[in-house]
Amino acid sequence: MASPRFALTTPVLLLMALATGLCVGANYLNQPLLDTIATTLGTSHSAAAFTVTVAQVSYALGLLFLVPLGDMLDKRRLAVGLMILAAAGQVVSGFAPNIGVLTAGIAVTGLFSVAAQVLVPFAAALAAPERSGRAVGLVMSGLLLGILSARSIAGVLAEVGGWTIVYRAGAVALIVVAVALWRTLPSSRPTTSAGYAATLRSLSTLVRTHRRLRTRALLGAMSFGSIAVLFSTMTFLLAGEPYGFGDAQIGLVGLAGVAGALAANLSGRAADRGHTQLTTGVSLAVLVASWAALAAGVHSLAWFLIGFVAVDLAVQGVHITNQNVVYALEPAARARINSVYMTVYFIGGASGSALGTLAWTTRGWSGACTAGVALAVAAAGMWTLDLRAERRVAADRSPTTGVSVQS
Repeated sequence: MASPRFALTTPVLLLMALATGLCVGANYLNQPLLDTIATTLGTSHSAAAFTVTVAQVSYALGLLFLVPLGDMLDKRRLAVGLMILAAAGQVVSGFAPNIGVLTAGIAVTGLFSVAAQVLVPFAAALAAPERSGRAVGLVMSGLLLGILSARSIAGVLAEVGGWTIVYRAGAVALIVVAVALWRTLPSSRPTTSAGYAATLRSLSTLVRTHRRLRTRALLGAMSFGSIAVLFSTMTFLLAGEPYGFGDAQIGLVGLAGVAGALAANLSGRAADRGHTQLTTGVSLAVLVASWAALAAGVHSLAWFLIGFVAVDLAVQGVHITNQNVVYALEPAARARINSVYMTVYFIGGASGSALGTLAWTTRGWSGACTAGVALAVAAAGMWTLDLRAERRVAADRSPTTGVSVQS
């Protein structure tokens, strides 16, 4: 717990949001630059696109092995240290002479940029219980804005100074914000005294104990996999015919997803009011429908933008409601629960990226759209299982004490 004198004000939340946006956004800097990276480093489109998958896999490994430390260590010290290491990975990427070194730098950045997932549950812990959803939603809004801004800024900077300057500037930004966090956030006390090995073993216990952690994690993985298909292929669509966009134009297209950041905050507020399942259901319906617009985007930029906004809105709505559900399962284990949830989430993203690359290679944009909508439909199916799990959890509650036997 933090010092009782500390007040989680809106400016502090905004700083945390900026930090999470820079951390996670660092894993998306390459997406509008894939065509340029492939050309500059003399490699194939598939090799350049593979760096997207590497970023997701590395991030998932960090979620599994580093985020649980948030229950064992001072969260401020952990988050700042991870941000500095992520900046080091960006320095490597910014001076990469070939695709191998670039891939290594991206892997390092992905591994340590999980500082974002130390900060999100930290915000929930610092907030009053009745305002936890708002705190998570606001930090996640900033996270999404950071991702979208990273794509747009990356495109613009690449046009001005080449793609390497993007990573060098990102490293500087991470270090500056890390210092600001160190001076602003309070220290926190560990919520578990178990050793590292025991803490990692407890992850499997949490998975077995909490039924809705399983359903919500898989739901998140499938929805994120759906949007990852889009992220790993849209650059090739927009760089080719009939669009022929450059890096800056492709990056600016990403700004259309700013509406998704607003949805994150609104979804958090809706969850605080008890509308979690309704928000999830509406978001999933939008996710499935968005792929019809994206399919039409093969010849129409307007339809592509509509689909892009819709898919961003939908995935953020699902993600925020998922987090509100899983964080409430066992508050003392928030970091470990977040580790489980986000590990599964980013495995879904990495799988979606790989599937999208394969679909693009074999069938082009139509193949990518087919893969994206298939994952969206699978996510909707998982939601029906979560509804059943919620009813079973209610049935497992003691009729006299109301204490949950299994959640």
